[in-house]
Amino acid sequence: MKTQRRQLVLLMLFVSALIPAFAQIAGDQAINSQTGGIDSALLAKANAGDAPSQVLVGESYAAGNGQARNSKQLADDLKQAAEWYRKAAEKGDIAGQMHLAALYRDGGGKGFARDMVQAAEWYRKAAEQGDVTAQGILGTLYSMGQGVPLSYPDAYYWLDLAAHVKGPNQEKYAANRQSIGTRITADELADVQDRVDKWLATHPR
Repeated sequence: MKTQRRQLVLLMLFVSALIPAFAQIAGDQAINSQTGGIDSALLAKANAGDAPSQVLVGESYAAGNGQARNSKQLADDLKQAAEWYRKAAEKGDIAGQMHLAALYRDGGGKGFARDMVQAAEWYRKAAEQGDVTAQGILGTLYSMGQGVPLSYPDAYYWLDLAAHVKGPNQEKYAANRQSIGTRITADELADVQDRVDKWLATHPR
């Protein structure tokens, strides 16, 4: 009888010792479920306001860690990604602005709709800081009237700025600028070139 009682006491002690460990495991699983398995140190930096970390967290949500997702899971993840990109973008972080713009440009199905106005807005913010890719894309958007009013002078302006920078897409930007140039008047071209000269003078590269 005493032996059985002693065994029962030992069993209870053993179980009580395991409870905190199980609770910790459950807690970790819940955190991983809520954060998509994102590294806790990275998440801590992002929550502390580090813009590059916020972009990386956004990328993790957008990628879904390579796991298969249904449409609702994809939409939820893209919304989370957009929130993290926006945190960085609102600080003036170009990577955050470009990621957020691309997310709105491409959309993600029914749960995360395409929004070209938002896309153009964030491309503009990056373009105004001198990002060549953003300038080229914004010029293209103006040439098609997507997310912005159709404007060949504005399209020429942004494509001309992009074409001033050496890079893999320089010739493409120059060719697109030349094509747009056939659609604007001599006076419009003179005005645009004046705008370009002023921008280049205040944004040395």
